[in-house]
Amino acid sequence: MAGKVLGLTAVDQTSLLRIGILGLISLVAIGSRLYSVLRFESVIHEFDPWFNYRTTRYLVDNGFDKFWNWFDETAWYPLGRVVGGTLYPGIMVTSAAINNALHAVNIPVDVRNVCVFLAPVFSALTAVATYKLGKEVQSETAGLLAAAFMGIAPGYISRSVAGSYDNEGIAIFLLVLTFFLWLRAVRLGSAAYAAVTAAAYFYMVSAWGGYVFIINMIPLHAFALLAMGRYSNRLYVAYSTFYVLGTLASMQIPFVGFQPTFTSEHMAALGTFGLMQIAAFAGLVRAQLPAQQFQTLVRAAVVAAFAAGCAGLAVLTATGAIAPWTGRFYSLWDTAYAKVHIPIIASVSEHQPTPWTNFFFDLNILIWLFPAGIYFSFRQLTDHHVFLVLYALFASYFAGVMVRLMLTLTPIVCVMGGISMANVFESFLGAGPTSDASTGSANSSTDSVGGSGGDRKKKNPAKAVPKRLAGESAQDGSAQPAPDGGDTQQGQSARQKRLYALVPRVAVMANFLYFLCMYQWHCSWVTSSAYSSPSVVLASRAPDGTTHIIDDFREAYYWLRKNTEADAKVLSWWDYGYQLAGMADRTTLVDNNTWNNTHIATVGRIMASDEDTAYAIARSLDVNYVLVVFGGMLGYSGDDINKFLWMIRIAQGVYPDHVRENDFFNDQGQYSIGDSASPAMRASLMHKMSYYRFNEVMGGRAFDRVRKQQLPSSVTLDNFEEAYTTENWMVRIYRVKDLDNLGRSHHAVAALAGRRGSA
Repeated sequence: MAGKVLGLTAVDQTSLLRIGILGLISLVAIGSRLYSVLRFESVIHEFDPWFNYRTTRYLVDNGFDKFWNWFDETAWYPLGRVVGGTLYPGIMVTSAAINNALHAVNIPVDVRNVCVFLAPVFSALTAVATYKLGKEVQSETAGLLAAAFMGIAPGYISRSVAGSYDNEGIAIFLLVLTFFLWLRAVRLGSAAYAAVTAAAYFYMVSAWGGYVFIINMIPLHAFALLAMGRYSNRLYVAYSTFYVLGTLASMQIPFVGFQPTFTSEHMAALGTFGLMQIAAFAGLVRAQLPAQQFQTLVRAAVVAAFAAGCAGLAVLTATGAIAPWTGRFYSLWDTAYAKVHIPIIASVSEHQPTPWTNFFFDLNILIWLFPAGIYFSFRQLTDHHVFLVLYALFASYFAGVMVRLMLTLTPIVCVMGGISMANVFESFLGAGPTSDASTGSANSSTDSVGGSGGDRKKKNPAKAVPKRLAGESAQDGSAQPAPDGGDTQQGQSARQKRLYALVPRVAVMANFLYFLCMYQWHCSWVTSSAYSSPSVVLASRAPDGTTHIIDDFREAYYWLRKNTEADAKVLSWWDYGYQLAGMADRTTLVDNNTWNNTHIATVGRIMASDEDTAYAIARSLDVNYVLVVFGGMLGYSGDDINKFLWMIRIAQGVYPDHVRENDFFNDQGQYSIGDSASPAMRASLMHKMSYYRFNEVMGGRAFDRVRKQQLPSSVTLDNFEEAYTTENWMVRIYRVKDLDNLGRSHHAVAALAGRRGSA
């Protein structure tokens, strides 16, 4: 049969090519995230992933029942933590299921390697889900381009490299998948697709707290369609099915529980569900009443419903039936709110407002294609494109106020970039639907909204064939007689026109191909240089180009694991709690869960207090060891001295009579650590533990390479004794001394023995 290659028709060839492209995109997505494993080793990164890894191993070793009812007495000592009821278990259950499946088929892989490589594998699935979303809203070309962008976008790679075993590693895939299924359900009016959407939403709820973005975006889309007069039975079936099943399913996660029924973050979804029922009832009444009476009734009903809703919301909020907005919510709308009212939120670097340079760093050329995609969406503005525009606007705002939310912006930027590039390719390569067809689909009724270009695909391309066969010019559409022999003047003119039209096409496409190549190069460079270094293992480069591995964190944790009692209590700032529990396997007072602000403030007060006060509080909490991170010798800027002001601010919020931020600035208002430092700074436990013996080791002329300041001439420490300091002095561990047998103070004992340490 004509047109077949290897027995495949043109349609089969296209499908095979599409599958091949998606396969290559998936391989690139996985491969680009393996730099950290190739350069370092298969290791868990950062801080939160260590908790996820520890709980996953507990799940694999002890089973789901014990995991679900696990009370961890080694966390938040002496309070403990109900682990099963205070986490999103999605990533742990996913890894445990994969691990058990591999062992079931006799593939002996360690659960740690499953955790390390989980995010790269899910990044390939995210690329496929992005393709499906792009195809649903525009075309297959747009979907493939969006998938290619998503596979290597730094904004997504930042939380999905090998070893980044965090909730976002699977959550972004579920975010894109849920949105795709929602749009498919709206287009088809299918209760089955809506049910599958609810199932994907349930998986998302189990995986990440960012599910709140979904449960507000979908109701916002439904409300916008109602406000635009685009209500249909399809929309009613899709939203009602999704909301009921999704809400019931989400309540099965213990950490969420009944929050969908009483928290402010979920009220928009409930309100939209109510409006949907009113709209359906109005449609039923409309068929029974004359138009004039129906309009009067609708006006009165809308006013009454709005007034009743506002009054009910106010009463329920005032009585506490509906929980008020949380501090995290207010911090999204007022960037200064957290710093004033909840400093523990503001102290996290990923909660800071996003510098404008980050958008170029994480998105590159997509930042230019993004607004073009919004423009093309506005040109069509089908039900699907309304969703894209709303998603783009809100995600852009939230990404601007919080660095972490660049994750939620990246998928829509990739989809919009795919739409932009697809329009360029279709215009300059003559591939796919024409702009007229695209414009025509925008004017189609809501019942014929083709999310994947369905209306355009239905147009018969054969109508253009007779004109081309008759010799029609592709440029001006005028019929030209085909030359029947030699090089006639008309034939030369037609060829010249085609040549002149080809030049700008080639120039434009060459430029875009160049930018696409540069995008790929930029993504690889960013992934390699910025996002593939595990914070637990650092690397520095010598002037001769050799790499020096700095492994002080694991060195310190290993020392604690091997040289301290199994029930030893280690006090540190909350940043290191999960790593201490995961690698050192020791009891911690605070960790990265940050659920108890008072307990964290107590640790901050210990660090900010003088030695005697800190010793008394530490003894009352049964603390055996204190761990501090110090970067003054090596030049590591992420140390505790640089975090000290946040410790002070958090402690001041709970203990304003004992800790005051102004006391830690000198008379010139400077944050100094040398001889010009304030008395409170020099007397603080943090200052003493950081600089104890440092001057002595550096030959009496020590210099802090981070703060660029000369060290104080003398630092003494009596109530605590140095237990271990790592090779590069990045981690310092001190033992809390026992009470003196004769009841003397440790200062008196040190003075009597003449062994007062100095630096």
